[in-house]
Amino acid sequence: MQVDCVLTNGRIHTPRGIVEAGIAIEEGRILKIAKKTNLPKASFKMDLNGLLVLPGLIDSHVHLRDQGYAYKEDFVTGTAAAAAGGFSLVVDMPNNKPVTMDVQSLRERMKLAQNKLLVNAAFCSAFPENTKEIRSIVGEGAIAFKLYLSEKIGGLNIDDDTEVLQALDEVKMTNVQVAVHAEDKGITENETKRKQEENRSDINAYLEAHSSDSEVKAIERIIGLAERTEAHVHFCHISSAKSLELIKKAKGVGVSVTCEATPHHLLLTSRDMKRYKNWAVTLPPVRTRKDTEALWKALKQGLIDTIGSDHAPHAIKEKNQKSLWKVKPGIAGLETTLPLMLTQVNKGRLTIKELVELTAKNPAEIFHLRDRGTILKGRLADLVVIDLKQEHKIDSSKFHSKAKFSPFDGWKTKGTPVKTFVNGCLVMEEGEIVAKPGTGEIIR
Repeated sequence: MQVDCVLTNGRIHTPRGIVEAGIAIEEGRILKIAKKTNLPKASFKMDLNGLLVLPGLIDSHVHLRDQGYAYKEDFVTGTAAAAAGGFSLVVDMPNNKPVTMDVQSLRERMKLAQNKLLVNAAFCSAFPENTKEIRSIVGEGAIAFKLYLSEKIGGLNIDDDTEVLQALDEVKMTNVQVAVHAEDKGITENETKRKQEENRSDINAYLEAHSSDSEVKAIERIIGLAERTEAHVHFCHISSAKSLELIKKAKGVGVSVTCEATPHHLLLTSRDMKRYKNWAVTLPPVRTRKDTEALWKALKQGLIDTIGSDHAPHAIKEKNQKSLWKVKPGIAGLETTLPLMLTQVNKGRLTIKELVELTAKNPAEIFHLRDRGTILKGRLADLVVIDLKQEHKIDSSKFHSKAKFSPFDGWKTKGTPVKTFVNGCLVMEEGEIVAKPGTGEIIR
């Protein structure tokens, strides 16, 4: 028997631990994990020279842009950045132009993406105005809904608990998730207006306008509604110690809730924001050292379920504004997430097992991405090959993303993704994209 691909001499991360073996791949799936002598012949062979093989990373929080925002990023450049960063699947957010919020807009977005993807992509929808359309949107292929509490994106009146409750109740019937951007609209709008009336546009004013109280209020509200409907909610980019306390309490009483942390909230503080200025402007903002320490503690305890990049590309001119109120919030994170986290592995702050759970296994389970997130016979051959010793200096000018900026510019990392396989196909090798758009698939 001759298979499509055989990878030999790897250190394979499996649910049973790391094994020294190779992988046989046939029709995009893992056919066999075994020693070289027990692997079949193949059309394509590659010696991994003892490098570590992890399941392809899954980023459940990515803004791929395109359509009306193609000047910021498009499906080709965004998924090229994903492949370069070791991600084999990304989940696209709906705050696009037009907003992804109904069957037609989702269908058009998927059609545009179809032949442009270098990695697999799944899609979130915003809520439609008529919650009865939720089931049709899921039927079209949406794997989750995104609920923005800081501004109205989509058709839902986010100020009306009754409407939000109805939406959560309807989602519960479809068995998909609700990803939540937790910032209270009333607090952020009122505080922003007050600071602007005071002619303040300094970093402290921005941090005060987007305080941890805003996040806490939003989380408290949604936990209460989720408890009444039993819908599953996944809180994106948790940033504060107080928020973690609420989530821990909710999990303790059986509320169906999970949460995500980003590398920038784990590694940057408000002091760094004063250093990196506009390049570090994101929402929610990075916070105090106490908050980052709480995030790391929660990560180690298993309270935080996923790490997501919240890849949010913008044009340089949109970041390079004199007033902070005009700066587009967001950080381009697809190409920095894994090197930054592998650096923490090398420092002993994180284990490989924990990293795999946070970036592959847990996202696959939470968002029902079947046959992904672990390396096992029969699973899809989405893989990333890691050189744990390779050192690198982050240089955003070399990003595959159109967003050539990062607060991590110049940071030294240790641990690099050197090959990414998507559906059994080699897409990235040593930082270069070696496959054609269309290699990735839309995951419904």
